Amino acid sequence: MSPAMATMSANSQEYIYQKGVKYMYDNGIQHVPGKYIFPASERPNLIITDQKSADHHHEQLNLNLPIIDFAELLGPNRSQVLESLAHACETYGFFQIVNHGIESEVISNMVNGSKMFFEMPFAEREKYMSADTSSPVRYGTSFNQINDGVFCWRDFLKLVCHPLPDVLPHWPSSPPDFRELAVTYAKETKLLFLMIVEAILESLGVGVNNSEKKTEICDDEIDDESILKEMEEDGSQLMVVNCYPPCPEPDLTLGMPPHSDYGFLTLLLQDEVKGLQIQHQDQWVTIQPIPGSFVVNVGDHLEIFSNGRYKSVIHRVLVNSMNYRISVASLHSLPFTSIVRPSPKLINETNPRRYKDTDFPTFLEYIKTCDSKKKNFIESRKLIT
Repeated sequence: MSPAMATMSANSQEYIYQKGVKYMYDNGIQHVPGKYIFPASERPNLIITDQKSADHHHEQLNLNLPIIDFAELLGPNRSQVLESLAHACETYGFFQIVNHGIESEVISNMVNGSKMFFEMPFAEREKYMSADTSSPVRYGTSFNQINDGVFCWRDFLKLVCHPLPDVLPHWPSSPPDFRELAVTYAKETKLLFLMIVEAILESLGVGVNNSEKKTEICDDEIDDESILKEMEEDGSQLMVVNCYPPCPEPDLTLGMPPHSDYGFLTLLLQDEVKGLQIQHQDQWVTIQPIPGSFVVNVGDHLEIFSNGRYKSVIHRVLVNSMNYRISVASLHSLPFTSIVRPSPKLINETNPRRYKDTDFPTFLEYIKTCDSKKKNFIESRKLIT
């Protein structure tokens, strides 16, 4: 670390860590502090002993996700695209969507505005620091800096997006136009999310386009045909803007530790710097960025709703020593007051119910008391392993 930081007391260093990795990078840190060094078994890179192994390892570590052409989804080839969508959700838990209809200017404005936010002086950014996880805006570092035993190399800005008229006055008013462009981006991704969910419900055979007649719904069952309306009117939306500054020793730490997303679907906008990895066939593989596309992944709620057919997959983020990486994750789900349970249409004698009911308060209580690693929460919801 820098000479100034090396002479600090432990308490002073802890205070510096709470300011985040962007602050440390701006102040010339040269080594990863111990607080950020992951155990050897959890670090990102393997030791390669020969060139043949290195070539094979490199090939295995890079993955092109299934690509869903949104324009095709809305056209005459919808049934074929739905089959591809189902395969992606079952096999990978991730896919990339192109030709999605969101203007490139909206996307570039969001990325550039996010960069400008993190370039503001720390005194401006720290105005939004809060330990309150329910705050409509929260700036922080790591993953869960209250409980994390080891910090990760990431700063974030979280923006609650619903109900927008109530939360908007709390959003950052600087840099100039940030609030306006973030609102535009939030609205556009919400519309895209709803159209993707409609396709996913149809691919599961429970959507509004399903030909079977609607049967009477018991009080304790989800009305599959109303879930889309529920998400449209009161669905939760959280935007997380992530900043991963260059790291002096990227092999020792992670940008985000292994985890799955809690909601229904996440739409991720990433710049052209690689970093996202998913766990596929018991290996960590790096997702190849496609400019202007969205990486979409199944969340825990969709895994539960699909009764395990679609998988919420563990993923993590690597950092590098040369380049900033900016990503914007838009996490969508049912209203915060909703109960999430498997669709009754997907339960039968050969495919029994596999998950308990869940809700947001149960999850929030869980993350307050647990170090959020891997899929611990959804594992706690399983009835059948």
